[in-house]
Amino acid sequence: MFDALSEETQLILMIIGIALLFILVSWNTKRNKSKLYGRKKRNFKKNYFDKKEKK
Repeated sequence: MFDALSEETQLILMIIGIALLFILVSWNTKRNKSKLYGRKKRNFKKNYFDKKEKK
């Protein structure tokens, strides 16, 4: 597939691809961390017993 492209073009495409993957992983890590930090504010024990009472 990439045989038709010159070596220089292949190298540029590889660098762009790796940079894109790095940006996606960084964005996903940041998003996951923000979800976890929100968990520290919640009281899971209280929520568990509240749900148990409703059943």
